[in-house]
Amino acid sequence: MVFRFTSLTSRIVFLHIVAVAVAAIFLPLLLLWLLNSEINQLHREAMRDQAADLGQNLSVDSAGKVVLNLPDSLRGLYSDAYGRYRYDIYDADDNLLFSSHRTPPRLPVSADRISGASVTQLVGGETLRIQVAEDLSHRDVIIDDIVSNFFRRVGWITIPILLILLATDILIFRRAVIPLLRASEEARSIGPARTDIRLPTDGIPSEILPLVTAVNQAFDRLEDGFHVQRQFTADAAHQLRTPLAILRTRIETLDISKGTKELHADIESMSRIVSQLLEIAELDTLVLDPGETADLRAVCAEVVGSIAPYALAQQKDIALRGTDGPVRVKGNAEMLQRAIFNLAENAIKYTADATSVDVEVHEDGSVQVRDCGPGIAPAEQGLVFQRFWRGDRQRHRTDGAGLGLSIVRGVVDDHDATIKVENLPSGGAQFTLSFRLAKAEPATA
Repeated sequence: MVFRFTSLTSRIVFLHIVAVAVAAIFLPLLLLWLLNSEINQLHREAMRDQAADLGQNLSVDSAGKVVLNLPDSLRGLYSDAYGRYRYDIYDADDNLLFSSHRTPPRLPVSADRISGASVTQLVGGETLRIQVAEDLSHRDVIIDDIVSNFFRRVGWITIPILLILLATDILIFRRAVIPLLRASEEARSIGPARTDIRLPTDGIPSEILPLVTAVNQAFDRLEDGFHVQRQFTADAAHQLRTPLAILRTRIETLDISKGTKELHADIESMSRIVSQLLEIAELDTLVLDPGETADLRAVCAEVVGSIAPYALAQQKDIALRGTDGPVRVKGNAEMLQRAIFNLAENAIKYTADATSVDVEVHEDGSVQVRDCGPGIAPAEQGLVFQRFWRGDRQRHRTDGAGLGLSIVRGVVDDHDATIKVENLPSGGAQFTLSFRLAKAEPATA
């Protein structure tokens, strides 16, 4: 069974409980092992000290023979009646010289129930080996009690301590998440009417701070988007209100025999604005297929063919130039057609009478639209793509609402393309669109 916790606090508490349980089991075992190791080390040192004490009682008599003169205290310690300690002393040839037992076997330094130590000492020019051993079954009762009861006593002590630490950690963690709870309360008040509120960053843990900062940055972008949409709605309403008011006035004062031409012109202008608004709405919701491609040469040919009657009606020409072969680029053919159509229509409006607008396609995936108009002032070249912006309001009267080039910019951004505006030395403006070329499809037999 797999436990899944949706709460961060629950996850941390559960993992901490597991850690406490593991620590409660292995910590006493570790302490028990350390205690046994320390007791054995102290015992070995004590045995070495006893062997060294025995060596202090060895001497050489006048005949050159090694003798052992034990005081009464040591005799009782190594007596058979006590049976706890024993010693054996050997010469350099491994011959037994002295032993605490009358018929002693060779004493091992360590065995299952025997523990001891061995030291060497130089006596009268002869090297002697002194072995001292202790029967562990006769060790002091207090040491046996400590070792046998250690795990049970220490285990019950460590568990409450670890639980207290767990409770303390939970309190500390709850205090640490207070800034997050406060940020959550602030987030609840953010809405379309209050897009200026941001999550507080004071006291936020460093691990969570990047997330809070990213959320605030997302709110900044959303606020900008709301502002653009509100401005767009207000501008669109303003642009539609004026022609509607004029149309209403003309209809009210319309003479049956007069005003028909002007009425049709107003209706055409409003229809153009509504159509452009719908195109912008479609661009805002457009999701391109990464694998979609289009023939840029065919798109431009269709645009030139469809807009040619409009150009001729304005006493102007439009020509398609450049490569004659297909140019496959990444993108949606319908959206590319709208962008190039708006550029061509804009160029026809501003080119001089009896001149031509050129649409030139290149093999590198770029298309240029040139006119023979007055050009665009350098200070205005970065503004012409804004919605409802018209720099010609004081110089020329046009029926446009300043939406055509903003549609072009939207198509360029959606296709990850580029657009460049420049004035030609011979006069007029040139717009250059550069799209990404599509990979050539493998040839098939």
